[in-house]
Amino acid sequence: MTPAVLAGVDGSPESTVAAHWAAGEALRRGAPLRLLHAWPWLTDGRASFADPEDLPVAAQRMLAAVAEEVGSRHPGLTVQTDVVLDAAVDGLVAATEASEATEASEATEAGEDAGLLVLGSRGLGGFKGLLVGSVSVAVAGRAAVPVVVVRQPGPETGAETGAESTGESGAVAEVVVGVDAGAPSDTVLDFAFREAELRGARLRAVHGWNLPASFAVVGFLPSGTETAQLQAVEEKALAAALAGHRARYPHIEVVEQARLGAARTLVEDTEDAALLVVGRRRRPHDLAPRLGRTAHAVLHHARPPIAVVPHP
Repeated sequence: MTPAVLAGVDGSPESTVAAHWAAGEALRRGAPLRLLHAWPWLTDGRASFADPEDLPVAAQRMLAAVAEEVGSRHPGLTVQTDVVLDAAVDGLVAATEASEATEASEATEAGEDAGLLVLGSRGLGGFKGLLVGSVSVAVAGRAAVPVVVVRQPGPETGAETGAESTGESGAVAEVVVGVDAGAPSDTVLDFAFREAELRGARLRAVHGWNLPASFAVVGFLPSGTETAQLQAVEEKALAAALAGHRARYPHIEVVEQARLGAARTLVEDTEDAALLVVGRRRRPHDLAPRLGRTAHAVLHHARPPIAVVPHP
């Protein structure tokens, strides 16, 4: 059985947008959609505004309403609902771990993805440039499966609620993936190529590189010739990193792009992407940073749906 696509729902417009995006992804994968809601008060019973026994009922009503709306717009989709008895971050992370544990063996045997969690951006607060809220960032940094963060469309995006951005009218849909050409992740590339295949989209593989430390000497700038030589080396490394996946997916159009600057490269010129994919290394202990600098910057500043894929 194809693993379910999970979507965190809290009744906000952002989470409803994410639920509709998740529904489209579930249909593409031939998977069921599972709507999750976490009540932070369910474990201690100290909510002051309502009887704790009524909270699950209210949560179920909200989930049922979202499920009905999603189901009506996406006929043929199997929609399940579940209330997670925990705080938002811990509950959603635990749900991904349970999903991975119960479905990973079947997915591996079938050659399928190991599941997906979709969240809304909920970018609240006083920093205008930060498009993603703390819950989404925390879950993306800890989840056992890929997490897609979907930003609520607004006047600046011109997108319709729940719709994917596929570029200008008549343009080819594009999935963008950030590639570390020096240490490419098969897990991240597998996910990106699969997403491009599901959409019939072009894949743009972006490798952002930085000048060697030797060029950091104060007042020293590389010549045009030296920069061109470094660029050629990075382009060759990117081609080598993608060679195996190109052979595995010969029907997918791939555009290779090596540019100076990692995070900036992925934030710029990606507004029309259907999906932006970045990797997140699994950390051996809680003291290590959850997200790398590039993934963190992309989550906060890039505008398309962003998939954060954990990898070894």
